[in-house]
Amino acid sequence: MFTQYCRFASLAAGLLLAGAVPAFAQAPSKAAAPAPAGPLTVEDIWKSPSLSNITLSRDGKYMAATAPVRGRMNLVVIALDTRNALALTGYEEFDVVDVRWVGSSRLVYSLGQVNTPTGPGQFDGGGLFMVSRDGKDTRRLSPTVRETRGEGRNVYRGYAFYRSIPGNDDEIIASGNMVSSDSSDLYRLNVVTGRASLLTKGRPSEYAQSWILDKNLVPRVLTAGIKDQLTRVVWYRKDAESPWYEIARFEGNKGPAFVPLAFESDQKTLQVAYNGNRDTMAVFRYDPEQKKFGELIAQHPKFDMGADQLGTPVAGVVTDPDTDQILGYAVQAAKPEVVWLDPKRKALQAALDKHMPDRINRFSRTPDGKRWLVTSYSDRLTTRWYLFDDEKKTLEEIGASRPWLDGKLVEQRPFTFKTRDGLEIPGYYFLPKDWKPGTKLPTIMHLHGGPFVRADTFGQGFGYNEGQLFASRGYAVIVPNFRITPGLGSKIYYGGFGTYGRQMVDDHEDALKWAIEQGFVDPARVCASGASYGGYAPLQLLARDNGLWKCAVAGLAVTDLKYQLTTFDGDTAGNEAGVNLWKSILGEQDLSSPRIREISPVFHAAKMKRPVFLYAGLDDIRVPIAQINEMASNLEAAGNAPKGFVVKRNEGHGFGKLENRVDTWTQILEFLQKHL
Repeated sequence: MFTQYCRFASLAAGLLLAGAVPAFAQAPSKAAAPAPAGPLTVEDIWKSPSLSNITLSRDGKYMAATAPVRGRMNLVVIALDTRNALALTGYEEFDVVDVRWVGSSRLVYSLGQVNTPTGPGQFDGGGLFMVSRDGKDTRRLSPTVRETRGEGRNVYRGYAFYRSIPGNDDEIIASGNMVSSDSSDLYRLNVVTGRASLLTKGRPSEYAQSWILDKNLVPRVLTAGIKDQLTRVVWYRKDAESPWYEIARFEGNKGPAFVPLAFESDQKTLQVAYNGNRDTMAVFRYDPEQKKFGELIAQHPKFDMGADQLGTPVAGVVTDPDTDQILGYAVQAAKPEVVWLDPKRKALQAALDKHMPDRINRFSRTPDGKRWLVTSYSDRLTTRWYLFDDEKKTLEEIGASRPWLDGKLVEQRPFTFKTRDGLEIPGYYFLPKDWKPGTKLPTIMHLHGGPFVRADTFGQGFGYNEGQLFASRGYAVIVPNFRITPGLGSKIYYGGFGTYGRQMVDDHEDALKWAIEQGFVDPARVCASGASYGGYAPLQLLARDNGLWKCAVAGLAVTDLKYQLTTFDGDTAGNEAGVNLWKSILGEQDLSSPRIREISPVFHAAKMKRPVFLYAGLDDIRVPIAQINEMASNLEAAGNAPKGFVVKRNEGHGFGKLENRVDTWTQILEFLQKHL
């Protein structure tokens, strides 16, 4: 459990008083009963959830969600009194993501790809769209990345939802790069007319990246970059009329990192994530006028809080979305954890955890203030949503994500392994239901993408689906992190720079060594698997030819690093800051150097003696397919042609269509059955 230090200590102690925890009366559920347990099929694991991303309108009468329509996750609205549903979108090549209510009559959303190896992405989606609750009024507020590229432009300009405006049914705060393609500004955007007014006029720097507003919606904190550098500079001003001045700066590849998170109630004191003289990012108070740190508020010994070392937000300060009041502190640990400052939320958390034990129970107050929207799940029980009525003390189920999986899932087990140079890195593993201690199993190591993305989460997301599928077929499954994975502390993250294809790959071998020592792995039957970076790594492991790996499954794989970072067939080369970050990770500024060739698997097909399975999306702009085609050709020329090579049309960096997922993973299972 993470520790919390704050002046609210006496309040927290008061929450332990008897009578603080309400009892529940279970209201009749209107959701369908879960299907009886049976064998887990490929379709079971890859079928889109019945519901996802549930959010309630401001008046509390309507529920928006995404649901499978035309083979994609599309936007639906459900009236809570009648449970009548209306599909508002019907996309066939994108999933609807980032759904937000604007009052009670309109919604905004973006487009993306839910099933990617690095978490939901908007690679050729994006855009911002408005639709009325009845579907009669629509507006495209900004185009998709695909539309922009189709017009021959490599620079994407558009809006993204930033936050709602309390009491406003027509406007939102949106971020966008309309003023400068290299900077993210904030706008007050009317979703009905499409008109926008700039809120961040007079910003002190180019390359603006992220903002913090005060309770009056005045932008007062800016984190910005510097051209051609990994430096981040943090700016502050006292109010809308005061001048900006610098309060901190940090380097994205070595730290210490300083990331502003939120204003406290005095609208002066900041809470920031910081890792100076410590390993993990922790939450501190900070006086921006005196440029002085205050007390440590919340920390975890193994996981970052508030932000990772690159400045990307992670679980940390929990605030009220309308008032910005700080309500508590959260951390994405091996299992998610939260400590509430608010006494009512503290009591409700205790009641939910007692009523639904061994689950992750999260909740938020409905916008009308009368009820709580509860989200509940575990590694073996899929997500369900409930409404808790404060007055009636009833808990009513309103939706289930994938009830057909209940009774078919296995435990997701956290573990920590030690690398040969002393890093302690966490991950997860899965074992079949009928596994008995002492039994050695064929094993799959499944590696996440990025690589500087923390893709693994408890009970959902990357690695979880694959772990459950493989375990159902009798395999042990290891889903390890590795150096440069963010969110796991500074030693792990900063330790990844300059190690791509070398020590980073050592970590995969060390994770396997840990698993072998536990006694559940048959060391003669181990396969490496993954997608994106996770597709790169199995190929690089085979190229080492050290006898550890029986086969490799490489999806959406980077195979030629120079091509990946220079071709405009993809979306990386046009982002100069992104390319510079990659060069730092590779430890080489010259992309034509022998070192880059050494860590590009496409040039080492002759060293790969074990069976290989490849898959790719024909329209992938994150990892363009030309390098994967070349990998297949080089393997064939070396006398080890891929035993399977799946290419799907109208698919990108991850497969969205169920039939494509089922076909690909059925072939992967057949490949593993034959070669493992």
